[in-house]
Amino acid sequence: MNSMQTLIKQRQQIETLREKISLSTVQAKQLGQHILKSWQRSKLAEIPKERMVAPLITTSTVESNSLNQALKICEQELKHVAQQSSMVLAVGDINSTIIWTEASQQMRKAAERVHFIEGGQWREEVVGTNALALTLKTEKSSCVFSNEHYMESIHDWVCYAAPIVDPFSKQLIGVLDLSTTWDHHNSFGLLAAERCASLIQSALLNYQRQHLFIRTFGIPQVIFNGRTLVVTPRQIEILTILALCPQGLSLDSLHQALYGERKVSMGTLKAEMSQLRDLLGGMLGSRPYKLLAHIEADFLQIENALDVGFVDKALQQVNGVMLAKTESPFLCSWRNCLDSRLSEAIFNYCDVEVLLKYIARNPDAVDAMERLMELSPQVHSTQQLLQHYHN
Repeated sequence: MNSMQTLIKQRQQIETLREKISLSTVQAKQLGQHILKSWQRSKLAEIPKERMVAPLITTSTVESNSLNQALKICEQELKHVAQQSSMVLAVGDINSTIIWTEASQQMRKAAERVHFIEGGQWREEVVGTNALALTLKTEKSSCVFSNEHYMESIHDWVCYAAPIVDPFSKQLIGVLDLSTTWDHHNSFGLLAAERCASLIQSALLNYQRQHLFIRTFGIPQVIFNGRTLVVTPRQIEILTILALCPQGLSLDSLHQALYGERKVSMGTLKAEMSQLRDLLGGMLGSRPYKLLAHIEADFLQIENALDVGFVDKALQQVNGVMLAKTESPFLCSWRNCLDSRLSEAIFNYCDVEVLLKYIARNPDAVDAMERLMELSPQVHSTQQLLQHYHN
C-alpha cells in the first residue's frame, strides 16, 4: 500500500490539473492520456454538476446469458474476494450496466449511496470518468484514482477494472471492477481485478463446452470449440441463416432462404446438412434444422451493440462486407437492414477518432466519410489522418 503522504500528494496534484483550462505536454503525461481524454469526453457530454449517483435501470439492456451463467459458476470465489479485500466487486455488461455485485461490509453503504449496485448505469456520457466505462472504451485494464473520477461523490474511491473477453470469439463481453476508498490504494489492485476477470473467463470456458463462433466480416470463418472448421462458403451461409433463426427452419424454408428461386435440388441441400452434422458432432438438430450449440457471431454482436446504443463497439467489429459474395436472398436482405442501421448510427455519431479507424478498415464507407467531413470541416487533409490510421 502506498504511504498516506504519497496518496495525499497525488490527490492534490490531480486537483490542480482539474482546475486548469488546458494542460501542458508534461502535465498531460503526468495525468495519463486515457484519463485526459475521458475528462474531455465527459466535459463534452455536459453531465450535470449536481449529479451524484448513477441512474438505475431495472434490467440489463443487453443479452448477457453466457456472462450470467459464468458468474453463477464462480460467484462464490468472487464473493470471497470482495469480503476478504474490504472492497466492492462489480461486473458490468458492454453497456456499462452493472449486472452483478458483491460488497464488503465496509463498502456496501458507500456503493448503495452512488448506485454502484446491480442496475447502476455507469456509461461515461452519463456519469463521466470511471474505471468501468474507461476499460470498456479502451478494452484495457484501468485504474481511476480518487478525484480522477468525474463525479464528486466518488472522489473518495479508487477503482480498478479489467476487461472480460470471450475465450472463443476474443470479443469484449463485459468488465470487472474492484473498488475501495482512495486511502487503501494499492499497486496490486489492478492485478487483483485482472485475476478476477480471468476467473470469469475460465468459467466461460466451462459453460461454453459446445461453442460455435461464426465470423462473416472480412474472411468468413467458423470456429467450433476452439477449432477452426474447414467449411464451404455455402455451409457458412447455412450456419449464418440458422444462427439468425434460432427457432429452427424446415428443409423447404431453409432451401428458400438459401437459394431463393435458383434451381438447386433438395438433395444438394441435404448433402450440405449431412456434412455439417458430421462436422458439428451432433450439434445440428433436424425437423426443424437448428443449431444446438452455444452460438456467438460477429453480426449478432454488432446488432446487440446497436440495440443498446454502443455504436463504437459496433463499428470496431465491422471489417469489410458481411458475406460479400452471398446470393442468399435471406442473407442479402438481412445484411441490407444491418447496413442501414449502421449508416443511421454513423450519421448520429460524434467520435472522430473511432470514425477514422472505421474508415481505415472500410475505405469504401461513404457514409462514414461524409459524417467525418461534417464533424471536421476544418481538417485541412482528411487523407493524411486516414493514412495515419492505416499505418
